[in-house]
Amino acid sequence: MSIFIIAEIGINHNGDISICKELMKVAKDAGCDAVKLQKRDINLVYTKETLDAPRESPWGTTQREQKQGLEFGKEQYLEIDQYCKEIGIEWFASAWDLNSQEFLRQFDCNYNKVASAMIVYKELLESIASEKKHTFISTGMATYDDIQKAVDIFRARNCSFELMHTVSVYPMKVEDANLKTIQTLKDKFSCNVGYSGHEKGLAVSYGAAALGLSSLERHITLDRTMYGSDQSASIEAADLRSLVRGVKTIEMALGDGIKVITKDEIPIAQKLRQHLPN
Repeated sequence: MSIFIIAEIGINHNGDISICKELMKVAKDAGCDAVKLQKRDINLVYTKETLDAPRESPWGTTQREQKQGLEFGKEQYLEIDQYCKEIGIEWFASAWDLNSQEFLRQFDCNYNKVASAMIVYKELLESIASEKKHTFISTGMATYDDIQKAVDIFRARNCSFELMHTVSVYPMKVEDANLKTIQTLKDKFSCNVGYSGHEKGLAVSYGAAALGLSSLERHITLDRTMYGSDQSASIEAADLRSLVRGVKTIEMALGDGIKVITKDEIPIAQKLRQHLPN
């Protein structure tokens, strides 16, 4: 089974549908399997006090204006859905509240995503699991007990899922990656495990790919210097192309683990051992 490669657009579109489409085209051209966005009802996700707090941004001077500026509505999502169909790439989104999950249902995407912050939101997990769509569950900021409760919800509803090892820092320090957790999660929860990376560069993601992932997700951007909290933990088009090529090479190199003498080795063995007695 090939590693399912997800280009996480998240909120790196900065509320601009043209940037969003450009990122989707970048992901398609690089060979990604899917793009992912994030959907929030800001009045449910944030308190009024938070939304009324000051924050300078391209959209105004309050947190509310900044949060609203980053959210797409139905018209934009219809455009996203149509564009992804045109260029031939899957899309889905992580909902941060029940209203947003209900909103996303109208587009009939093939996948769901549980963001790390939402892994402890029982009602949302139950809503997602009820859809019976394969779901990627990120495990950042989660204890084993948190993960077990989420796994139990999806198994009780017979909903296909996989966990994703995640460290929810943007950008993540390399020394915090703890990639051996991938195997720990496989062993402990008896399921497929992917990796959602927030590090700078590609080395950690290559290391994760070599550990037998089912999926790999990285944030993407047109330019890491653009406005936005996730941009610095994202990769640009050239690195995304390198990542996809590298992951596919690693998959090929891993093989099946069975020791064999390859066809190309046979004549070399005959030549180098010709002086040995039969």
